[in-house]
Amino acid sequence: MVVEERIQQHIQRLPVSLQVEVLDFVEYLVAKAERQEKAEWSTLSIAFAMRGMEDETDAVYTAADLKDVFA
Repeated sequence: MVVEERIQQHIQRLPVSLQVEVLDFVEYLVAKAERQEKAEWSTLSIAFAMRGMEDETDAVYTAADLKDVFA
């Protein structure tokens, strides 16, 4: 039996008030999973953008490299 079917069978046996509670919890879990996914993508994006820069100790650019100087 598939997990969804087992969950559905249990939920159908609950009174409506508890079904609402289950729904609230499921919505919480979905939101939590979405936040986790966004956090993972954010970390991956930063890691990808910074790749190859891990060992840099000196600045790559100096003031002499600037084309425009703002006072």
